[in-house]
Amino acid sequence: MSATESLGYAAALLTTLSFVPQAVLTFRTRRTEGVSLGMYSAYTLGIFLWLLYGIGLGMWPIIIANTITFVLAAAILVMKLRFRG
Repeated sequence: MSATESLGYAAALLTTLSFVPQAVLTFRTRRTEGVSLGMYSAYTLGIFLWLLYGIGLGMWPIIIANTITFVLAAAILVMKLRFRG
């Protein structure tokens, strides 16, 4: 593995892990009052586009990190819409 690829995996790991506590808290409490619908909609779409970009380049750090983050962000967005908090 090259140094650049290692850097990509490290960045992907840190950015994805930093999102997990918020996702877990939202899943546990089902509280979404502090979640902006507009921001989360744009964020989720942005993550999806990063995922497509990673797929297009065949860059596994981008693909893995954005797949995980997309699933978590989409789940929170669905809860925001469902619970209207």
